[in-house]
Amino acid sequence: MRENYYKIGIAGLIMLASQLPANAQQKVEEQDTARKVHVLQEIVISASRLQEKQLTAPVSISKLSSSQVQQTAAPGFFDAIGSMKGVHMIVPGMGFKIINTRGFSNITNVRFVQMIDNVDNQSPHIGAPIASALSPGDLDIDHVEVIQGVASALYGMNATNGLANFTTKDPFTTQGFSIQQQVGVNHVNDPGDVSARLYNETNIRWAKAIGKKWAFKLNAGYNRGYDWIADNRNDLNPTANQFVGLTDADNPAYDDVNRYGNESSNRKTLTLGGKNYVVSRTGYYEREVADYNLQNVKGDVSLFFRPTEKAEISYTYRSAYLNNIYQRSNRFRLEDYRLQQHIVQFRNALVQGRAYINSENTGHSYNLRSMAENMDVNFKDNNKWFQDYTNSFNKTIATNADVAVAHRKAREDADLGRYQPGTNEFKEKLKQLQEINNWDVGAALKVKAHLVHTEASLDLGKLFHTNYNLHIGADFRDYIIVPDGNYFINPTDSGHNLNYTSYGFFVQASKRFLHEKLQLSAVLRGTGYEYFNLKWNPRLTAVYELTRNNAVRFSYQNGYRFPSIFEGFSNINSGGVKRVGGLKVMSNGVFENSWLKSGIDAFVAVVNKDVNTQGLTQAAAMEKNKGVLERNTYSYLQPEQMHSFEVGYRSTLLNSRLFVDGDVYYNFYSNFIAQIEASIPNTSDESQIPAYLYDRNKQGRYRLWTNSKTIVHNYGAELDVLYLLSNKYSVFANASYQTLKRTKTNDGLEDGFNTPKWMVNGGIRGTNVYKKLGFNVTFKYQSNFYWQSFLVNGNVPAIFNADAMLQYSFANPSLTVKIGGANVLNHYYYSMLGGPQIGGFYYTAITYSL
Repeated sequence: MRENYYKIGIAGLIMLASQLPANAQQKVEEQDTARKVHVLQEIVISASRLQEKQLTAPVSISKLSSSQVQQTAAPGFFDAIGSMKGVHMIVPGMGFKIINTRGFSNITNVRFVQMIDNVDNQSPHIGAPIASALSPGDLDIDHVEVIQGVASALYGMNATNGLANFTTKDPFTTQGFSIQQQVGVNHVNDPGDVSARLYNETNIRWAKAIGKKWAFKLNAGYNRGYDWIADNRNDLNPTANQFVGLTDADNPAYDDVNRYGNESSNRKTLTLGGKNYVVSRTGYYEREVADYNLQNVKGDVSLFFRPTEKAEISYTYRSAYLNNIYQRSNRFRLEDYRLQQHIVQFRNALVQGRAYINSENTGHSYNLRSMAENMDVNFKDNNKWFQDYTNSFNKTIATNADVAVAHRKAREDADLGRYQPGTNEFKEKLKQLQEINNWDVGAALKVKAHLVHTEASLDLGKLFHTNYNLHIGADFRDYIIVPDGNYFINPTDSGHNLNYTSYGFFVQASKRFLHEKLQLSAVLRGTGYEYFNLKWNPRLTAVYELTRNNAVRFSYQNGYRFPSIFEGFSNINSGGVKRVGGLKVMSNGVFENSWLKSGIDAFVAVVNKDVNTQGLTQAAAMEKNKGVLERNTYSYLQPEQMHSFEVGYRSTLLNSRLFVDGDVYYNFYSNFIAQIEASIPNTSDESQIPAYLYDRNKQGRYRLWTNSKTIVHNYGAELDVLYLLSNKYSVFANASYQTLKRTKTNDGLEDGFNTPKWMVNGGIRGTNVYKKLGFNVTFKYQSNFYWQSFLVNGNVPAIFNADAMLQYSFANPSLTVKIGGANVLNHYYYSMLGGPQIGGFYYTAITYSL
């Protein structure tokens, strides 16, 4: 019913806009390919929070203009960002895509900041944006700026890997009504036996100026489709029973990547026929407990007032309602998930200020892993299931049956009466667990959270009429979490909201020397977060113009990443493991009294080996191998820190037909925020600790956020090239190389680099090649890379695919028809492990303007 209301609302907007005068939407920028060779003269803002030419921007920054969005072969502007210099895009699902630069990527990339009109659009409790769920559609995007590398000195907010800022169109200068309808198809020849599915997306923009002082704009978007399927069945636990000769399909502890409920916490070591076997519950495949129907309804409305020619006040309200697949350590179904933003901004020649609030409500979302394991537990509790398994095994093996056959028969008998996917009984139980907000017995994700942010900056250089630039600014932020008793609690004031505050301030100065050829700048930022001391972030840059269209640059920056809400304050029980935030207020006493899971796993494995191959009793094997156990030596969370050095060059050459932008950089990091698993034995008797750590029922198990002891270095280089063949044709390419070097202590706890060494994009585009016909063909290559996460570790194969499109524009009526495809060769690939295989997406888009 709710979905129908959204559709009716969109249809009503179309009918209303059809009554407007048929004045063509004004264009702010040229569509002509020739213009792109003047890209160095374009204005960018994000690099220094000031308007400046891209040529002299002091750090690496790339720009994607509105015309480039219209001419991209990708289905939309957000996908097009994935072809920009140095950008690595991870795709856990069609509705949840993550952009990152310069390595150390993860599923909820809290090191990369995403903004709309300088406003952070993150989901508060996640600490990162949900792709473009709250972003405007292609019709309202004026341009996108991506800073490759640290931006903490100016922006704080954990921008240690980079920043993307989506700038929308000004309703005073870009007026009119436009509608875009896209219809696509995916799952063509899907290896997971999913039939081809339709995708539908509608976007509307309406903007109008009322005189010289007032203007408004409205955007609405709706999309619906069927998400990519995660169904990797490789075994994550292949060696669990190798010493008793049970491997591959015979392994009773087989742990498929995308089957849940058979993980470590769902296993038990059973002594059967004098040998120890590791046995897991059966679990369910993701596709059995997930709903892959994708939907996003979003919109925004803005009102602008200009009291004077150089001053503007605006209010914007954004809202999104979505259903899709989201991924963190586990994968989730976001269902009836709502995001909202209220934004007030002011600017004039001297002052810029804004205040906004982001709110989220996770609705009826649920954890797929918790859903699977509690479907099993609701059918039969673990003690009963493992006892039935044992009884069946003993009965079968007594008939002189093969051991592997006995294990298969034991599972079959223990699973008798289990909920079967697709049945009414299964669906009813899933719906029931979806509402239980306790992951020990249910699967619900019930979070309500808010982010309140205020900031202001003042141009002191203009105020005092100095011959150099001088800016100061300050900001304040408060995360407000409503404790739900499962995901979050208030550790100090039960029953009240949980607050996590931060503040920051900066001063920025720059001046030109040597006949305006050399520009030096310095930024110093102070950032304070609750529970931590004030941290200082400097940035020093130099830009030298060799000639009118050639410039070299150098920068040094320091950045900090502070723990997110989830890393600092989580408090979740799941499958017998308590996931606890790393701040002392949350995990006091756990670090000092726990033993590392890595050592416990190694201890259990070697004890089982000695029992099975050496004939030792279990007690003797534990006494022999107790030295394998490791006490936890990690401690409470501290901020990450990184240092970055960069040298770059920008130029137009060959009579302004060739654009080149390149850089090399070197970074080093300390105090990586990462996770460990550890257990506290339920005994104070030192002699009994090995026995208690061998038996999961005799220990408290934890997953804790802490800091790696490793000092990590990474370095790389990036190059972006555009060459104008003629006024109609241009070729383009970019390449980036990034690599990781660990030094000093290598504890293996640092966050995964999770980035290909090589990423290459290239292609050719034509504009008005025949009348108003244009085309674009883009190729992408990514080398294979190692993926490290709590769900799965392993190699992601190399990617080579292509996007292509044809586009024709009609003058009267103002209509553009675009036919294209992403991954047109339909080579299914993984962008990361644990996620889905991604195939071709073929679309037709029609844009109509009044």
